[in-house]
Amino acid sequence: MTVDAVVGSSETKLLVIRGNSGSGKSSIAREVRQRHGRGMALVEQDYLRRVVLRERDVDGGLAPELISQTVRLALRHGYHVVLEGIFISHRYGPMISALRRDHRGDTHVFYLDVSLEETLRRHTLRPQASEFTAEDMRGWYRPRDLLGLPDEMVVPESSSLGETVAFIQYTAGLVAPSPAAG
Repeated sequence: MTVDAVVGSSETKLLVIRGNSGSGKSSIAREVRQRHGRGMALVEQDYLRRVVLRERDVDGGLAPELISQTVRLALRHGYHVVLEGIFISHRYGPMISALRRDHRGDTHVFYLDVSLEETLRRHTLRPQASEFTAEDMRGWYRPRDLLGLPDEMVVPESSSLGETVAFIQYTAGLVAPSPAAG
């Protein structure tokens, strides 16, 4: 690791939220950022890949490099970062591992483990439900596409949006633990 590769400070936090399309990643990431307020950057895979680059998610694409540089810039300037996306393990795993290795502060990786059936149900409730079909989502679905990191946290589909946001905030040390009952 070169000195130039090291990013952030002991105070910055990098939160990676991964999962299949329709698993709730964007809603959770946006809520984590909303609750935190200023000083937290939201880096969305879909925005950088689909809007900025207008690139398909293919091996050898520019998206992983652009995403990595965006996260590194924010961390270098003292922002906490919520990084959100499908991040297929074979294509984005090396980028996430490098960010994790190079980040001076705490990095937490969360995987939203949502079944295909629940993913399809949630998709019908999304604003972009008409942009792609259930058949498209079946083709993209990768069951339990974990990165294999020892500290990757799997969030079950039974966890509500509020519960998941609270879990991420608490795990990352963004909120104080509630006092023990009793």
